[in-house]
Amino acid sequence: MENPDPTSRAPEQQPLSSPQDQAPPAAPEPVAATNPVSDSWARGADSSEAPTPEPDDDATRVIQTDEGATDGLAKCSRCGATDISLNVATGNLRCNFCRFEWSAESANDAFDLDGDIGKLLGVTVGSGSSDIVPSTDEVMTFKCSACGAEVLIDTASSTQARCHWCRNTLSMNQQVPNGAVPDMILPFKVPKETAIASINKFVQKRRFFAHPLFRAEFTAENVMGVYLPYMVVDINAHARLSGEGEHQTRSYTVKVGDSQQTRYDADLYNVVRDFDVHVSDLTVESSSDRLEQITSQNSNNIINTIMPFDVENAVRYDSNYMKGFTSERRDSNLDELSPIAFTQAEDITRNRVNSTLGFYDRGVRWTQQDVNVRGQRWVSAYLPVWLYSYQQHKSNGKTFLHYVAVNARTGETMGSVPIHQGKLLLVSGGVEVAGIIAAIVLTALGI
Repeated sequence: MENPDPTSRAPEQQPLSSPQDQAPPAAPEPVAATNPVSDSWARGADSSEAPTPEPDDDATRVIQTDEGATDGLAKCSRCGATDISLNVATGNLRCNFCRFEWSAESANDAFDLDGDIGKLLGVTVGSGSSDIVPSTDEVMTFKCSACGAEVLIDTASSTQARCHWCRNTLSMNQQVPNGAVPDMILPFKVPKETAIASINKFVQKRRFFAHPLFRAEFTAENVMGVYLPYMVVDINAHARLSGEGEHQTRSYTVKVGDSQQTRYDADLYNVVRDFDVHVSDLTVESSSDRLEQITSQNSNNIINTIMPFDVENAVRYDSNYMKGFTSERRDSNLDELSPIAFTQAEDITRNRVNSTLGFYDRGVRWTQQDVNVRGQRWVSAYLPVWLYSYQQHKSNGKTFLHYVAVNARTGETMGSVPIHQGKLLLVSGGVEVAGIIAAIVLTALGI
């Protein structure tokens, strides 16, 4: 039989509440759900609230995130030295001359990223997230204000360089449209020694099946600290899902020929879920090389397995955090990354409603899924990773790039190790033969 959803007052007015409540409360409490891949959350809101006005799709608000930033000599406020770097132990910047420490301004405070996502309308972007201009030079020339020499900074790999005459460090903090300077940066927190230990432990567990050449060449000390480019996205959306759900009423056995079959009776319900979705701190890779996840050529997908990052602790970009580390420059624009972000938001939406479908023990089939994005905010960021890479040369002449990655905030470790196929097949065959022999023996013993 077909019934309306037992948890709704009317099919067109479905608050997000527990499906087992026969009389749901007038104003259900919003609940949070965590996305295990992107550290994002979705929260439901009573659909009876006043509707949010539709945004102007052409309206784009730009947050000027490098306001007040200066290029050139970034000096310690206490002694005037330019030899400044990150102290991983404290997360602060430290003058390597007088040992004075300080921290850049929190990105949340600087750009109001903690604001109510439900009020987001249209498109808001950080100025470091603007579209890349292909003609922009990667190598920039700066004049050292200490000695007057001209210094080149290759923004493809760094935003700092040392003057070859006076040895002062020059920094690039103002944004240029080539993707080299993001809106914010999340500093390294896990020391290199800890990362080396984690990588060693990961590889040792897989050493038996590892390729002998890899075992001979593996050196965890070659790990590098890399800032990878991401977009951090907030999304304000409204979702409406409708379909059919089945609730089992009884099961029974019938005889069909010489066999018994179990059959089920179930009630069929119209199911509607109508709610607001607020996605916070969704992280999307913005390097085309990292987005190219071709499993036959590389193990780029490894990077996704060490997420999430605690991007709420990011600070306003300061190139001094980059000293001693390498980086990859962002080369993807919003129009290329938006479909990825919206697809993940839809996945979060479907996952969000799963907890409300317990009543339908035989499942729900959605026939219509509408997710309307009302507002979105994009901020570019550098996120820290300890990375060990190994280029495997295969017998067919092809190569495969393996990674072992450590989240430099949480220590989460995952990787790919080249396998010795011969040993793997030998062990697999041995196990199979042992299983066959065991079966024969048990059969002979009548067990």
